[in-house]
Amino acid sequence: MSSQMQQIVLASRPDGAPGHDNFRLETSDMPTPGAGEILVKVAYMSLDPYMRGRMDDAKSYAAPVPLGGKMEGGSVGHVIASNADGFAEGDAVFGPFGWASHAVADARMCRKLNPDLAPITTALGVLGMPGFTGWYGLNEIGKPKAGETLLVAAATGPVGSMVGQLAKAKGLRAVGVAGGPDKCKLATETFGFDACVDHRAHDNVSGLRDALKEAAPDGIDVYFENVGGPVLEATLPQMNRFGRIPLCGMIAWYNAGGLGDGASSQGLTGPKLWRTLLVNHLTVTGFIIANHWDRYGEFLTEVAPMVADGRVKYEEDITEGLENAPQAFMDMLRGGNTGKTIVKVG
Repeated sequence: MSSQMQQIVLASRPDGAPGHDNFRLETSDMPTPGAGEILVKVAYMSLDPYMRGRMDDAKSYAAPVPLGGKMEGGSVGHVIASNADGFAEGDAVFGPFGWASHAVADARMCRKLNPDLAPITTALGVLGMPGFTGWYGLNEIGKPKAGETLLVAAATGPVGSMVGQLAKAKGLRAVGVAGGPDKCKLATETFGFDACVDHRAHDNVSGLRDALKEAAPDGIDVYFENVGGPVLEATLPQMNRFGRIPLCGMIAWYNAGGLGDGASSQGLTGPKLWRTLLVNHLTVTGFIIANHWDRYGEFLTEVAPMVADGRVKYEEDITEGLENAPQAFMDMLRGGNTGKTIVKVG
């Protein structure tokens, strides 16, 4: 076994969009697992939009990554040393191993995977946190009913594609929003959306709003919010009375911090926003999936068989090499990925 490992740390906090100078690749001695811990060789690591928020030193639902600290994230790999009951050398596991080639973790924060049931990468996407996020937000907050219309932004990502496919299975009309004709084709031909609007084909909110009206002529009952920005502004006036909005993310504003400097310029002033919510009797519920892991088993019981038999499809965008993780992350934040963003480590 190698005596050294590599990891990517936060070198500086970004001002706006992250750049390469915000990250640093470090080599260090291999850690040794203590009592109740396991040492894992990472095979694949997840890149997710929420990680951008961890780079800022701002109040949020989780503490920021400290300067010089390892970038956080979920990963899958194999146990190479164990001091924990129930984990043995060679076991495939998921855990909070971060942006690293190897990591030590508390075994209570990890779970074993069965590669015979599904590829281990699915624990990072369709059967992991993103897929679970889509399932929970749609069912518990969206409260979908057959015959309704669902709109989901970032429709081809691991969250949005799960939402759209589950909505179709429940008898809803599913409309997606994605960036570019290729992603819109993926949404309709692979994920089964009834329609998909290319937000990049419209240079103003008015044009985007007209396209959404055409795709959802009966209005929108459930809007699964992943992006904020112009898509939100174009969507809100078309929400039907008593519509529901699961508020999952707002990637359009992440690089500006908080709601983003662009929010007011897009017309999303407080009075306009609140009045729209009031007069349409809308329910908006923000949620953080980390608060709901008690439902994860229920999610797997329902969705894992749908993945196994092809009723739920998924796409993975895999970049090779830990050293290439920062570029893959920056590309993802700009919408340059197709499907779940994953780094193959090593």
